[in-house]
Amino acid sequence: MAIICKLEPTLMNYIEHVYKCNRHDLMAFRPFILENIKLGNIRHEFVNKLLAFKDVFKEMGTAITLSKNLKSFSTRNHAISEVVNELILQGHLPKLRNEFYPVTTSFYKPPFFQLDRAAVPYFGVRAFGVHLNGFTKNSNGSLDLWIARRAKDRLFCPGMLDNIVGGGQPIGLGIMENLIKECTEEASITKDLSTTAIPVGAISYMMETEAGLRLDTLFCFDLKLSDDFVPKNRDGEISNFYRWPIQRVAQIVNDGFEFKFNCNLVLIDFLIRHGFITPDHPHYTKLIKGLRF
Repeated sequence: MAIICKLEPTLMNYIEHVYKCNRHDLMAFRPFILENIKLGNIRHEFVNKLLAFKDVFKEMGTAITLSKNLKSFSTRNHAISEVVNELILQGHLPKLRNEFYPVTTSFYKPPFFQLDRAAVPYFGVRAFGVHLNGFTKNSNGSLDLWIARRAKDRLFCPGMLDNIVGGGQPIGLGIMENLIKECTEEASITKDLSTTAIPVGAISYMMETEAGLRLDTLFCFDLKLSDDFVPKNRDGEISNFYRWPIQRVAQIVNDGFEFKFNCNLVLIDFLIRHGFITPDHPHYTKLIKGLRF
């Protein structure tokens, strides 16, 4: 079943996307702690399912943790993989994506263990990704943005608008290495071109979903493209690309929910940095603060 991300359009503006991506009620969750460090938040109902695996998960006051016998990266991976596979068989988790994310408090710290992408929101742990704004500067100085539309057969947000390139950050890949890979797969951007992308910061948010909690950090890049560049998708994720004036993109973001939810934040960040959302906007400082959870 596809996961539909589109909401009914309402009278709104940019700030509603920030609110949407940060709606959560932690009273519905229990902390997930390991080595006295909080890694995530797990919904009460899912905690009960995990505690059935008594050799792996333990209660620690109001929190949940791993057994003290699971001390290494490899032993934790093995134990948690067995739990995840059993919960899939029981119908409590979706099928695996076969893409593993590091479970850590910071991208720059060693991971405690790895977790299949499909299970990440159920554990409420931080995930990372890369998103690219691909733009063309016209002879009159105006900007066009290349926008993607997700294929209708995608599991997640089918048919919605998207950044030209975007993807999760798997364990074992550097950020730039992953960006190059995603650029090749999603838009046929060559390595020589993608390495000229400029890192421009990161956005982050905490959003409650049906699965649990998304605690995401997205590393953002800007890439100037030539006037004759036309992206071509290779991995089947994208059905169409559009080259739109920045004003049209801004209007679509401002007026509703046609973009995949987190792409709106990436685009709002772009609009602020390039001066299309100015300090005169009534939510200017709220937007800047709200893009980093």
